[in-house]
Amino acid sequence: MAFPTDTVYGLGAAADIPQAIEKIYQVKQRAHDKALPLLLEDISQISEVACRVSETAWLLARTFLPGALTLVLPKSDSVLDIISGGGQTVAVRVPAHAIPVALVNGLGMPIVGTSANISGHPSPLTADEVRDQFGDKIDLIIDGGRCPGGKESTVVDVTGEVPLILREGAIPRKALEEVCQVI
Repeated sequence: MAFPTDTVYGLGAAADIPQAIEKIYQVKQRAHDKALPLLLEDISQISEVACRVSETAWLLARTFLPGALTLVLPKSDSVLDIISGGGQTVAVRVPAHAIPVALVNGLGMPIVGTSANISGHPSPLTADEVRDQFGDKIDLIIDGGRCPGGKESTVVDVTGEVPLILREGAIPRKALEEVCQVI
């Protein structure tokens, strides 16, 4: 399924259905060793999918979530390997948008939530742009209008002592530096 978020449209599936997650890899034409992020309803769920959360990670979460920040953390055993790309980390985000939050709430679990684009193509901001890229390859598109953000989330790896910006997106480096030291 595709749905709007506070950044761009996302493709999602319940985090416990490997066949649905596999379909996301297929339609995105994404390599299986590239992990997929999880969307959460609230920062309190971070502890359910991460085995270790540093004070710096909590500080960033409390400051920027819900919002356009994705945190990379050591994954817990509850996260399927297909989500983590076989790695030892998990990327998590709490979107500031009612639709994905309602999906997580309704399912009672995190959902995979990655940009609704074919790998290497622009991330869509409208349901029509999702249709243009995927046609009938996805089961459902929730049309929630144009995404308000228009830019992907900023991704920060907080598995080490100093947070590492992996992708600067909607939250600029300067905003992160005001909260903590980043590299």
